[in-house]
Amino acid sequence: MSDFYKDILTGAVFLTGLLGFISGEFIISSTLFAAAAIASNVNTNRKRGNGGRLTCE
Repeated sequence: MSDFYKDILTGAVFLTGLLGFISGEFIISSTLFAAAAIASNVNTNRKRGNGGRLTCE
């Protein structure tokens, strides 16, 4: 799966969470927001090339 499709999927999850929040489904929307945030963070770290490494400075 290319980065473009991962970005589209992350955006779709975020928009679904936003629609869920507007309709009053707060538990589902918070779960979707968390999934979008984690996916975005993982994709960003992979693009930078430092995914999966823990550093302590």
